[in-house]
Amino acid sequence: MADSSDRPIHIGFISFRFQGTDGVTLETSKWAEVLEEMGHSCYYFSGLSDRPPERCMVVEEAHFLESETRAYYTRFFNSITRSEADTRWIHARREMFKEKLYAFIRKFEIELLVPQNILSFPLNLPFSMALVEIIAETGLATIAHHHDFTWERKPLLVNSVWDYISMAVPPNLPSVQHVVINSAAAHQLARRVGVSSIQVPNVMDFENPPPDCDDYSSDLREVLGIEPDELFILQPTRVVQRKGIEHAIELVSRLGRKARLVISHASGDDGYEYEARVADFAERMGVRAIFSSEHFGENRGMTPSGGKIYSLADAYPHADLVTYPSLIEGFGNAFLEALYYKRPIVVNNYAIYATDIRPKGFRVIEFDDYITNKTVEDTLRILDDPSYQQEMCCFNYELALRHFSYKVLKAKLQVLLANAFGTDGP
Repeated sequence: MADSSDRPIHIGFISFRFQGTDGVTLETSKWAEVLEEMGHSCYYFSGLSDRPPERCMVVEEAHFLESETRAYYTRFFNSITRSEADTRWIHARREMFKEKLYAFIRKFEIELLVPQNILSFPLNLPFSMALVEIIAETGLATIAHHHDFTWERKPLLVNSVWDYISMAVPPNLPSVQHVVINSAAAHQLARRVGVSSIQVPNVMDFENPPPDCDDYSSDLREVLGIEPDELFILQPTRVVQRKGIEHAIELVSRLGRKARLVISHASGDDGYEYEARVADFAERMGVRAIFSSEHFGENRGMTPSGGKIYSLADAYPHADLVTYPSLIEGFGNAFLEALYYKRPIVVNNYAIYATDIRPKGFRVIEFDDYITNKTVEDTLRILDDPSYQQEMCCFNYELALRHFSYKVLKAKLQVLLANAFGTDGP
């Protein structure tokens, strides 16, 4: 019997941005890669985009950091009442987004919508509301991919827009299939909204091992200022408080080795106070930390001054150790990346890791909320025993291939498509 992948479908990915190395952007790229290998065509609506221009519609106001959007967001999430003018602004923006979204659907003949986080995270409510209304009006098949939820972020719980959050983030509509990235989100979505969901984990292309280092990245340690006898310890995350970077700094300090902590991403969307805190803490602990976001992008490239931009894939093979001390994660992209590049990793036993990843049996260095003597001892053992390290990393790779590969993602997407269009296609 033919399945829903037999006829090409025009798929519209919709989000605040499709640019950079944030988790939502990276996972969207993986979904699109698998869907296009299945024969479908992918198009993109967002406020920022580095996708092919001929397949995009970019509306600046869709990005949550657009100046007016950000100003109203700050007002909405710092008060429990809003003015009539605020309500008028919300509805004016909602109407604008509806016009743009309808134009996107018509232009690219979209048959399936795949919102990425905008129906679960209230960073731009008029945008979310507009999409919900369009889904209700058209009945378009929708796979809503949720990475974060309002109730997961303490700063979002005091606001003046609960009425709109309850309506749109997330919605309860018959043509919407909800996809979550962890089991806790599935439980909370059912309890709070009354809708079921399908759990699709984050993945990596474990069927195709990464290439060896090439000439392009051969000078990475030198560019970062890492000396030949110095350990390269990689913290492959944004500089935000929930990443727990202080734990990585403490670990490096207690190793008693000449080492450099390389923090690959920028401060992101939460300001720069935490970055200042991390820099100060590293100085107090005597740790040489590099904030190196200007050297890394989603893909290789050049800076305006002619310097190299490396991909994060260039960093992993050079790293002696990966630190992942996050306090909260929706899933754990950096964890999977470390396994993919066969690097040893130190990971905090955060909630989703404990429930959805750890039970699989990966061999990593774990700690529970603070660095212990055992954490330090286990790390030194791995650093000093290359054969043990290789055995551990190869075991982790094979285990990840079974649970977090593109093959797993393809199987999940086939089910979602069959749910939307039936087994004979749309």
